[in-house]
Amino acid sequence: MPTLLEEITADQIRTDLPELASGDTVRVHLRVVEGNRERIQVFEGTIMRLRGGGITRSITVRSVRSGVGVERTFKVNSPRIEKIEVVRHGQARRAQLYFLRKRVGKAASLRERRVS
Repeated sequence: MPTLLEEITADQIRTDLPELASGDTVRVHLRVVEGNRERIQVFEGTIMRLRGGGITRSITVRSVRSGVGVERTFKVNSPRIEKIEVVRHGQARRAQLYFLRKRVGKAASLRERRVS
């Protein structure tokens, strides 16, 4: 029997999202409000960690911009997120990929997972 909280949040959970896993390279299309204008900003990077479940599910995405590592955490079910598209599936042997913070260049890339 679902709890009261699960009943309230059931209609807010998104069903249009792809299957996400640690190591995947994704493009997150985010709605950004600047003054009275609204535009779509794309953030592309590797998923470092998945956290939570249900309505509280979030992903941390890391990319390197101008030689500086940038990490952003996105609430997956947020109405601000326009869409999430998977660019490539990376093969990761652990759930959280914090070791990528110490790596630079080609060493920071993951092997592609075979999708069968």
